[in-house]
Amino acid sequence: MSIIIKSDREIRAMREAGRITAVVLGILSEKLGLGMKTEELDVIAGRELDRLGAKPSFKGYRGFPANLCVSVNDEIVHGIPEARVLNDGDIVSLDFGVIFDGFQGDAAVTVGVGEISPEAKRLLETTEAALRAGIDKAYAGARLGDISAAIQHYAESRGYSVIREYTGHGIGREMHEEPQIPNFGQPGTGPILKKGMTLAIEPMVSIGDWHTRLGSNHWTVFTADGSLAAHFEHTIAITDGEPEVLTVV
Repeated sequence: MSIIIKSDREIRAMREAGRITAVVLGILSEKLGLGMKTEELDVIAGRELDRLGAKPSFKGYRGFPANLCVSVNDEIVHGIPEARVLNDGDIVSLDFGVIFDGFQGDAAVTVGVGEISPEAKRLLETTEAALRAGIDKAYAGARLGDISAAIQHYAESRGYSVIREYTGHGIGREMHEEPQIPNFGQPGTGPILKKGMTLAIEPMVSIGDWHTRLGSNHWTVFTADGSLAAHFEHTIAITDGEPEVLTVV
């Protein structure tokens, strides 16, 4: 699929999809706590989608069984909510997508349970800042590689690894549109960014190595070395000026 430029009307629809995504992620982040089962978060997400009149992007996508992905500690992405109980010190990545009026929003946050370690806290801060660094390069006339390079430079300058086997992506009527957005690369390379492009930028960062392994459920992705990982994501629109973050309240 070619890169799709959205009209102003379509961007307005994506703003609402993004707003709902952000609202539900905020609720999930507040509700998440010690002793909770990850499957309880999925129930909450489903209930809030019904209340807000939206549909899940993830449930049923290529057979994925839940409304959201819940990935804990060394799980990077695509964790399936289940009977797993959250413990003090866990870090939990919540990746969530919404369909509203035919358009998609997609975002992720990583939050701590109880008292997390200083190294875990620094990992979360670094990954969120790497996302901001990438977004800051997302303006008309720049190149896609500028986003990727900014994410990589920030994370690696802090001593971490960016996951290379999973990427961000274009987004709109489909959850995954062109282009793919690696979290590593060279500035000045790749397609030129144009007004109306909508992108899901999502650094995944680990304390250890960047290699991954796929879990036995054929969905959950782990760090190969068992190190902690974090994941932050926003859906944005390229404008004539500063990039517009769509997945905000």
